[in-house]
Amino acid sequence: MQADITVIGGGLAGCEAAWQLANKGLKVELLEMNPLQRTPAQQSDKLAELVCSNSLRSKNPLNAVGLIKDEMMRLNSLIIHSAMQHAVPAGDALAVDREGFSSAIALAIEEHPQIIRRSAVVCALPESKETIVATGPLTHDELALHIAEVTGRERLYFYDAIAPIVSAESLDHSVIFAASRYGKGDGSDYLNCPLTKEQYYDFINELLNGECMPLHSFEEPKYFQGCQPIEVIAAQGPESLRFGAMKPVGLTNPHTGKRPYAVVQLRQEDRYGQAFNLVGFQTKLKYPEQERIFRMIPGLEKAQFIRKGAIHRNTYLDSPNLLDSHMRLRNKTNIRFAGQITGVEGYVESAAHGLLTGLLAAGDLQANQVEAPPADTALGALWRHVTGEHKLNDRPHEPHNVNWAMFPPTPQGVSKGERKRYRVLRAIDSLEQWAISFRLDIAASTITGEQLAPPPKRKRRRKTEEGKTQPAY
Repeated sequence: MQADITVIGGGLAGCEAAWQLANKGLKVELLEMNPLQRTPAQQSDKLAELVCSNSLRSKNPLNAVGLIKDEMMRLNSLIIHSAMQHAVPAGDALAVDREGFSSAIALAIEEHPQIIRRSAVVCALPESKETIVATGPLTHDELALHIAEVTGRERLYFYDAIAPIVSAESLDHSVIFAASRYGKGDGSDYLNCPLTKEQYYDFINELLNGECMPLHSFEEPKYFQGCQPIEVIAAQGPESLRFGAMKPVGLTNPHTGKRPYAVVQLRQEDRYGQAFNLVGFQTKLKYPEQERIFRMIPGLEKAQFIRKGAIHRNTYLDSPNLLDSHMRLRNKTNIRFAGQITGVEGYVESAAHGLLTGLLAAGDLQANQVEAPPADTALGALWRHVTGEHKLNDRPHEPHNVNWAMFPPTPQGVSKGERKRYRVLRAIDSLEQWAISFRLDIAASTITGEQLAPPPKRKRRRKTEEGKTQPAY
């Protein structure tokens, strides 16, 4: 079979892109280097391998990752349909039987008359053949070097450390104050969480005793000086963070008129101020430990974490500067990229981006051009992340899970308790209108009114004269 387009990579993004292209009538060649060679993270020769049964996370549509699953289902996603068929009980999460999940995807790919699967170790980008590269964060070294050469970069971005990001609406502004050190910039470019001496040492103690994620066998504990884990810095001495990320110099707390003993600074992450980064707080702490320990910081007691901190190897592109709106290299337009190599984080996001790239490529190759979904859909929000449209101009491109901060804000007048429901209903309608405008097949949303219903209000309780509590009516 003479292929119309080649997809390199048999992970979730590659399989999803191949499926979407083939369903549009295009002949697809899917290249996967298994069983010839594995990445350090792969444990089998299967397509779409997951490392954990719970890797696909929440299916609650009031979470952004739950909404994107619904959008993918509506657009006939191979990945999400296979996951639903092989789901195992896991409460709010979409957990799967990993063996059954991967086998179902392999069978669908191999039985599709428009797809031919081949085993090959690809070390260079083709000169002229239409190609989608979906090789993930552990791209083969020779191919990664060639991509860097073609893109004019000395290397791809090797992501060594990320700090947590929290939702703006979960911050306690009665404690936090806005200010820049010595009034630099606009004078209030950062939000500051002030700590007393006692709070600082309590925090350091918990930080040093927190449980950390173990390194993978292919990750060496070597850190660049500028991105050491915060717990590694703290281990160098109890005052080390007060002279580093938590230094209070040049700041006055307007609530007290004094300089705090230490501060944690928060930097605006998106143009609308819906998300804030904990500056210098890259960490290997386990996720539950991050929530427990970082909520000790004044003003973050009820913080909602949009992204947890992490340190790991992750090869990805500076996509906003290298890729166009259809995920093509600006200087080599026969090459597109999909999945985690573009700077999306997570299996669901990788598959979603593969789906979107497949649709965009199919439209281009069949003269039925498709544009990205609206910004208020989850797929559109993910596209905006990869293209850099939702970021502040001076922020580097960093891997992200899909989250509500990527979406446009809700209109004024929508209450805090109604924002998620409003976003979901808006996204359902917008995706349908988008699909109709580009003549794409789309199924009805699987989201029910029951899923969007607000939780029942808890009855307040009052004390009786005997000191016991009774429901208040």
